[in-house]
Parts: sequence; C-alpha cells; structure tokens
Amino acid sequence: MGGSILISGGTLVDGTGSAARPDEAVLIRDGRVTSLGAQALADAEASGVDERIDATGKTVMPGLIDAHTHLTFGEPTGNDELFHHRTEAYSSMLSAYNARKVLRAGVTSVLDADCLWNIGCELRDAIEAGIVEGPRMRAGGQALMTMLGGTAGRMIKDEGTTGYATVVTGRDVMVNEIRRQIKYGVDWIKIMVTGLIPSMKGPEVKVWNLDELRTVCDTAHELNTKVVAHCRNSDSTRDAARAGVDLIYHASYLDDEAIEAVVEAGSAMCPTFTLLGNLADYGEKIGTAPELLDVFRAEIEVTAAQLTKAHAAGVTFLTGSETGFAVTPVGEWHARELEMFVEYMGMSPMEAIVAATRNGAFAMRTDDVGTLEHGKIADALVIDGDPLADVTVLQDRTRIHEVIKDGRRIDLTTPIPEQKPRSSDQVRFLAACPLTRSLALTEEQLERMSHV
Repeated sequence: MGGSILISGGTLVDGTGSAARPDEAVLIRDGRVTSLGAQALADAEASGVDERIDATGKTVMPGLIDAHTHLTFGEPTGNDELFHHRTEAYSSMLSAYNARKVLRAGVTSVLDADCLWNIGCELRDAIEAGIVEGPRMRAGGQALMTMLGGTAGRMIKDEGTTGYATVVTGRDVMVNEIRRQIKYGVDWIKIMVTGLIPSMKGPEVKVWNLDELRTVCDTAHELNTKVVAHCRNSDSTRDAARAGVDLIYHASYLDDEAIEAVVEAGSAMCPTFTLLGNLADYGEKIGTAPELLDVFRAEIEVTAAQLTKAHAAGVTFLTGSETGFAVTPVGEWHARELEMFVEYMGMSPMEAIVAATRNGAFAMRTDDVGTLEHGKIADALVIDGDPLADVTVLQDRTRIHEVIKDGRRIDLTTPIPEQKPRSSDQVRFLAACPLTRSLALTEEQLERMSHV
C-alpha cells in the first residue's frame, strides 16, 4: 500500500446496489478510498496525487470476489490425477504461479475453502506478506468427510487424509480435526455433506446426519470460525442450514422445505453454476460423456428455478466459479457466474454485480471490501464497457483496463510465462477402452480368420 491514485471521468458502480453515478471521481490514498465525486477532485487538487487514471467512457467498480475457488488443485482432469499425481512442493509453486492469473481476471478476493495439504493458508499468508502476487484470500484446510463423502467415491480412504479431504469418524475426531485446522490458520471449515456412492445409482446423497453437522458447526463457531458446506441435494441443504452452516455451495435440487430452512437460518448461498455450465455448454469439446451434457443442464435449470424463490425471499447470494479444475482453469471463468445469475435466476446485472462484490465480502469475513465507499479498502476495476448493459463484458480480459488491489495498480501487460505440463502430474492411459478383437479387426478379417 501507499501512494495515491485519482480515477476520474468514469461511471461509478459502487457495489452497494445504488444507481450508477456518471462522471464520479474516486480518490485512493494509502490503500483506501478517501473521497468520492467533487470532494475527490477537490482533495486531489489540494494535496496532489501520485497517479491519475482517466476512466472517461468506462465503468469503475469494486474488484470481483470469487467465493468458491480451488487454487491449489492445479487444474486436474479428475480425482485420480488430483489425489495420486501431485507433490506438495510443486503444488505450492504452481499455486503461487496461478494466483497472478486470478488478479488479471479482475478478481481481487477469493475464498479457497479446501485445499491440498495446507497450501491454501500458506498461499494466503504469502500473498499478505508480499511474497506472492495474488488476490486477497480466505482459506480452509482439508474438507471434512465421512468415508462416504465427496465426489471421489471409493478413492477416499476409510479414515485419514486423501487429497483435499480428511475423513472424520465420531464426535471426538471431528472436534479434534476442526481444532487442528484452526490451530494452523484456517478461516473456514468445509464439510462435504453429500457424496457419490458407487453402489447407489443417481446423484449425490446426504452422508452426514443432523447431529454430526451440528457438532461441526458448534465447534467451529465456538472458535470464531465459519462453516461452508458442499450440498448437492435438498436434504443436505435443509440440514446444513438447520445445523448452522454459514455458507452453502451448490444447493442442487433444493425443495421448498430446504428454502424455508435456509431463510430461517440466515445462511448465505453460492450456487456455483459455472462448473456445470461449462460442462453443459462446452463439455463436448473436452471429451465429457455426451449423456451427461443434458444432465448438467437440467441440474442448472431445476436448481436455478428454486434458487430464484430463495433470492426473492431475501437469501444472500455470492458468486463462485469452482476455478481450479481442468473444466474451470484459473483466470478464465471467474466472472461467468454473473452471466448465469442473470440468465438462469433472472437477476438484473446490478443484482449479479452486488452478489459478486458487496455480498462476497461475507466470504472474506470482513465488511471492509466489496464496495467503493469512503474508508473502504481500495479494490477496484476500470472496465472498458458497461456491465449494467451487458454483464458478460466482465469476462473479456481485453475490457479490463485497470485492476487495483489495496490501492495499488496491478501490472496487466507483462506476460506471465507459459506453463508447460509436467508429465508426472498427468494421468496417462494406455487405452480408453478394451482392445477387443471385434474392435481391432474388420468384419471381413474376422470372417476370413474364422475359416482358417
């Protein structure tokens, strides 16, 4: 921090939901917004400024907050690659490399709720110490699971840690693991409330009971730590809210009873449509099984219709992209969630922007970010375009004219070295399917051989 910047001539969308203000100056000193409008111009004239940004014809707004990222994962194609083809030291360096890409996408803050090893907390601290350039972070440790939890099925061990997850058995183990994670610096505790069970066909099922969820929430809250939960069916969303979960991811297929529980509890929601949207819209290009494309789209549509009811009932919504997988690579898709809120939930562009800025401050556990108001931390974007007319402009890196974090302009022009894949991090298949004789040989060859 340090120094001063005057941004003048632009249209200010301050993140509070208030109407845009044309030709509204913003004065930044020592990392904070010190004045706005005519007062900002007068203060700059009286005291001088170090840097001036002409935002004429552009939009000035808060930096985006992505409340669902996995910056330590290294963009794996699947769980086998993630769990069995990663080393801690290399993953740490790759995470630091990727953090720069997040800032250049206009994202100045992220919640990274679960991670490999404890890299999330270490990356957060390295950014705060100025060792690594990246977004402001709040971080979790390993996600808490029962042995049935998560999307990896039988890859998860019956106990102990697998990749980003730790299996907890019984109240004592749950309490001790939460205390251990808090000891080593987590801001959030994450629970995988639903899981894929190979012997049960269909979507994820709830694999925690209500008492277990309450144990986690009570233990975390007693130590001033918030809880976020992965919930991909209605029962899980309902019970997570009743147990005291602060932030609910996905909320897939929730019903009216679950909505009522969320409203009563005051939980916030982060649907993370982006991962599903990328699979539904572009999965064919990356080899996703064709029969899944319609499944992903249906999940979005059914869930969004119910979440629209929750939004109307006053539930707070945050935007999250689940950046960090091969289908959501770092720096590419952070702002797509705003488009999906508008398209599938009927939000106005302004409501989507508020979800991605002011509301995102909840994930950062502070009200000091997310809006451009007097005294707030100066995280700002200058956008060449009007996101209130077309929110998709926030996805166009060429339209991001300036990124300011903590009152400091981020270098958007020096090329980031191209990442080359490390062969040991990739899963290499000898074959995608069995090489049967009928597949290898033509009918004519098979016929001829049958008469030999």
